[in-house]
Amino acid sequence: MSYLTTSERQAVLTAEIATVKTSTAFALVLVRIAEAFGFKYATLMDAPTSESFLLKSLIIESNLPTAYVSRFDRARFMQLPLCAMGLAGSHASRHWTLSERTGLFPEEFYDLMHAFGINVGVSFPAYTADGQRLLFWFAGTRAPLGQAEVNELTMVMLHALDAYAFVKSARTNEHPPLSAREREVVRWTSQGKTSIEIGQILSLSDHTVNAYMTSAIKKLDCVNRTQLVAKAIRYKLIS
Repeated sequence: MSYLTTSERQAVLTAEIATVKTSTAFALVLVRIAEAFGFKYATLMDAPTSESFLLKSLIIESNLPTAYVSRFDRARFMQLPLCAMGLAGSHASRHWTLSERTGLFPEEFYDLMHAFGINVGVSFPAYTADGQRLLFWFAGTRAPLGQAEVNELTMVMLHALDAYAFVKSARTNEHPPLSAREREVVRWTSQGKTSIEIGQILSLSDHTVNAYMTSAIKKLDCVNRTQLVAKAIRYKLIS
C-alpha cells in the first residue's frame, strides 16, 4: 500500500477492518495494518502493569515469532523499567527507535531486537467499553514515524478497536459456559492457590481439581492456567 496517499491508505484499511467478523480475520487485518505502515510485526495485548511478568500471558493476537516471545520472557525483559519501550505506563501513543545502543537496556535486549529485525516501534493504548485495558503494538525496521503517520495510525486503531470489541463479543458467545465448579476452581487459581490447596478448600481431590481445570482450559481454548485465568477474567466468568 506504499503507493497510496495517506487518505487512500486510511480509507482502504478502514474498509478492510469493517469486514472483520472472526478472530482469524482480525489477526490478518492487524498484519495488513502493520505492513501498510512499513512494520513487520503487529500485536494486540492486555496492557502490562507493574505486576506483569511474561509477555506470552498478555498477548491476545500477534504475529511475533514464538522464538522472539520465548527469548523475551526467558530474559525477563517485561521487568525492564520502561517495559520494553512504550508497552506500559502511558495513556497516549508512544513511538521509539533503537538507532544506537544507549545503554538504557542490556546488551541482550538489543541483540534480541536486532535478531528479529526490530529497530522502530509504536504503541497505542486502548480501552474497551467493559473496561479492558489493551495495547496495540507495531514494530519492525523502517524510518522513525512522523507525527502525520502517528495521527493516521491512531485513527485506524480506533476502527481496529471496534473490530476487536465485535470479535470479542462473538467469541464470548461461542464458548460454552464454565460450570459452577469450574468457575470456582478457576477463581481460586486466580488467587494463587495450588490444586492441592483448592482441593482442601472445596473438599475435592487434587486429581478432581485438575480435571475441572483441564475441562475449563479446553472450553476457553487456552494453553495453560495463566491464559485460562486471563480469559476467564476478560470474559467476566470470574471476578
